[in-house]
Amino acid sequence: MKRYQILGSRRFSNYFWATIILISSISFILTGFSSYLQFNILPFIHSENIIFFPQGLVMSFYGILGFIFSNYLWLTIIWSIGGGFNEFNKQKEMIRIFRWGFPGQNRKIDLTYNIKDVEAIRVEFIEGLNPKRTIYLIIKKNKEIPLTRIGQPLSLEEIETQAADIAKFLQVDLI
Repeated sequence: MKRYQILGSRRFSNYFWATIILISSISFILTGFSSYLQFNILPFIHSENIIFFPQGLVMSFYGILGFIFSNYLWLTIIWSIGGGFNEFNKQKEMIRIFRWGFPGQNRKIDLTYNIKDVEAIRVEFIEGLNPKRTIYLIIKKNKEIPLTRIGQPLSLEEIETQAADIAKFLQVDLI
């Protein structure tokens, strides 16, 4: 049995940006509120230099938008959106692809296929400004199921090694 973990939204970059946006948005909201009260809530911001209408109001608006976006990022991290695993089990002759989605009726995405239905493993490389390196599981009737994570692409060596390992384990062609 082989099992590959998929990281999903719990990447360092998501933690970093969610934290930066949260701190910035709270600062913007407090600055806008300080300009309304004409009282320094934050000691390093001089609210007497910021007029509430329009600067303080706009800063509050941007702060609220940033806070909403930061909450969205934190919820995707907490819910582990996109995280899961690919499991290849020769004893049960099953392939299981599991991912976490957003809460609701389809929170768990759990796909199972018979190993006999696998025709090949395909690797796709698209280089450029936004590189894409993906391993696909090709099932009968030409269904292509992506096996790699979305976001930060794996290195060429990692993709090639993982694809060859899966193809060898399943005893199918690597194309």
